[in-house]
This record gives sequence, C-alpha cells and structure tokens, in this order.
Amino acid sequence: MTQTKPSRAAEWWRAQRTRVLWGTAIALVVFVIAVVVARMLRGIPAVEDFIAEYPGVVPPPEGTPVGIPAWLGWQHFLNAFFLVLLVKTGLELRSKRRPPGFWTRDNSRWPRTKRPPRRLGIWLWFHLWVDALWVLTGVSYVVLLFATGQWLRIVPTDWAVVPNAISAALQYASLDWPTEDSWIVYNALQQLAYFAIVFIASPLAILTGLRLSSVWPVEGRLANPATEKSARALHYPVMLFFVAFTFVHVVLVLTTGALRKLNQMYTSRDTDDWLGFIVFALSVVVMAAGWLLAKPPLLKRIAATSGRVQG
Repeated sequence: MTQTKPSRAAEWWRAQRTRVLWGTAIALVVFVIAVVVARMLRGIPAVEDFIAEYPGVVPPPEGTPVGIPAWLGWQHFLNAFFLVLLVKTGLELRSKRRPPGFWTRDNSRWPRTKRPPRRLGIWLWFHLWVDALWVLTGVSYVVLLFATGQWLRIVPTDWAVVPNAISAALQYASLDWPTEDSWIVYNALQQLAYFAIVFIASPLAILTGLRLSSVWPVEGRLANPATEKSARALHYPVMLFFVAFTFVHVVLVLTTGALRKLNQMYTSRDTDDWLGFIVFALSVVVMAAGWLLAKPPLLKRIAATSGRVQG
C-alpha cells in the first residue's frame, strides 16, 4: 500500500506549528530569565535610585487632552478586526498553497485600465481588500489624532521619555507594575510602543505590502527585483511585530485593572463596571466570526460581484 506524500502546503503548515511551539518555549524561557534579572537589578541601590528619579511617566505637555474619545474606541476595534483578517490571509499566502479560486477584475467597469487585468488568487484578492480597508481606517485615525490633539498622548516631546521607558520596562519585567493612569497619560514605554506602531510599523507594513501587491508596476524602474526581495524580507516580520504587540497589549490590559482599562478603551469612561468588558467580549466574538466566515465559498461569491471567478 503506497503512502501519499504530504503536499508542500501541508509541510509548510507543519513547519509553522513546530515554529510556534519552539517560539512559545523560547519566549517562556526568556520571560523567566527577564524576571529573574530584573528582580536582581532592582536589588541594587543605584537601580532603585534610577527608578525613583525616573518613575516611568513623563508629565504630558500643556494642552494634552484627558480621556479617550469614542472614535478611538471604534478605531481600536476596527484595527484589531482587520489585523485578524490580514494575519489569516497572510498565512494563507505564505503557505504557497494553490488558491481555491482565482479572480479577474471586470475591466468593462470603472476604473478601466489599458492593460488587461491580472488574475489574482482569491486569498490575495481578499488580502488586498482588507489591506485597503485597514489603510483607510489608519488614515482616518491619524487625521483624527492630529485634529483632536490626541497625538500629544503618543508622540514623545521630551527626551526624558527614554530613561523613563527603561525604568518602566524594568518595573514590568520585575512584575512590579509602574504606577500610571492611562486616562490622563500613558507611561513612557506605552508611549514609545504606540508611537512605533502608528508611525513606524504601520507605514512599513503599507509600503512593503504595496511593493508586493499586484498594483505595483511589473515593468520599468520601479519593478526592481531587489526592492521586492527587501519588501518580502520585511513584510512578514512586521506582521509578527503587530501580533507580538497585540498579545503583550492584551495581557497587560487584563492584568493591570482590566475593567477600568476596558471601559476606557471601549466605552470612553473612566470607571470599573462591567460594560467595557461586555463590549470587549462582543468584539472578540465578531473577530472570531470574521476569521471563521472568511472561507473560499463566501469569498468567491463576494468576489464574483466585481469580476470573473474561476475554480
């Protein structure tokens, strides 16, 4: 009796599971080492003096708004929802598994192009659409951020943010959380992390994704293979950074006054009742439903409304 050789995609998914298991084990070891080292450092008088001088929070500039507006809560949910779908489709694309279907744009509709439309795998088609929605959400977020003054909460304006961020990291690592009130001001480590996500990681994800997408010219100077190789080398690590940030962010929210933090994020109220948790739980249900519903049969039906679907 002959055995069926595992497909390339099956081998890729098996390799990913192995990597996740090894990654989890390594992360746990690194976490334990970090806690031990941080606690040892905090036993040194000079380190304790450093933390006393730089407690982890930089006073916000004058005019910084207090509180988290409702639009920020909606942005928080939409960004998380689109990120979930981008991770799902991104993993499908990296598996190099044959797409379950192909979509070709109907060039008789607007916008028309001189060149014939390219045929896209159904996962790539969906990935590009989610990307577009995520970018639109991000642009509206940045516009509102500067229009309402909320940028003052996440953009560092004082070099004291650096030693304070180191201090906050030591306090987190030693499991002795820094004292802060995120309704008024984020601690320095949070501020740097949010700044990195909004102004560094997000633009990197957009630019590298654009270079790898079907909208990028296939001829001319812009079609340099070296830039494609660089984009491919950066795009996946950036996604992993988003996933790692989200994991740490959720863990810290749930372990540092979950009810109050969830109310601040999802109901724009500085209180500790259960409403914020309920809204958060419903948002998780919606994200899980999006992950489960994003399957080829449904995607093909949606794609067929704007072009020809084969397979």
